[in-house]
Amino acid sequence: MDRNILTSLQDLIAGAARGDHSAFAQIYERTHLHLFGVAVRLLGNEQAAEDVLQEAYVNIWKNAGSYRASVDGQEIQPITWLIAIVRNKALDALRSRTRRNAHEQPQQHFDAEDDIEAPQNTDTAPGALHLFEQAMQALRIEGCMAALDGSFRQSLALAYYQGLSHTEVAAQMNAPLGSVKAWIRRGLDKLRACLSAQGVTP
Repeated sequence: MDRNILTSLQDLIAGAARGDHSAFAQIYERTHLHLFGVAVRLLGNEQAAEDVLQEAYVNIWKNAGSYRASVDGQEIQPITWLIAIVRNKALDALRSRTRRNAHEQPQQHFDAEDDIEAPQNTDTAPGALHLFEQAMQALRIEGCMAALDGSFRQSLALAYYQGLSHTEVAAQMNAPLGSVKAWIRRGLDKLRACLSAQGVTP
């Protein structure tokens, strides 16, 4: 078996922190599809997501040394750290887009010489608002994930963030398959309850 497959994401981040380009390439290979999906869900636009993802990986390369496996006694999974970087870049892009739309819309309204352009301008703000609501929902999901107990959070992160099967999650966590299935099931129940309490429909 290829030794690269056995290298944990945490070890690869540590390698990138030491300037190992091969380790960084493996990080990209393992995570870019999932992180692209995160960016698309936040931004609602594939081109914008690609731009954000490029910025995120530059940030990951430059700041790999800042990753810590735990903060104040709370375990931080590598994929959660990577997603946080993409999320922050996506939210920056959303804020920039919203500011740009806010500046452009009044000027377009002022410059309009007839009634034809006015309805076109009104589409801008609802679109930005919808994207912002999507971003806020993603943040609430991240908050609820962070509130889960370690086993629940880790198993869900591996299953849904990294796309691993239950068997692969069990191998990654070195835990019985039955326990992993129970953690994922109970974790999802807790996640739904947390989101429902915040008015979000899972």
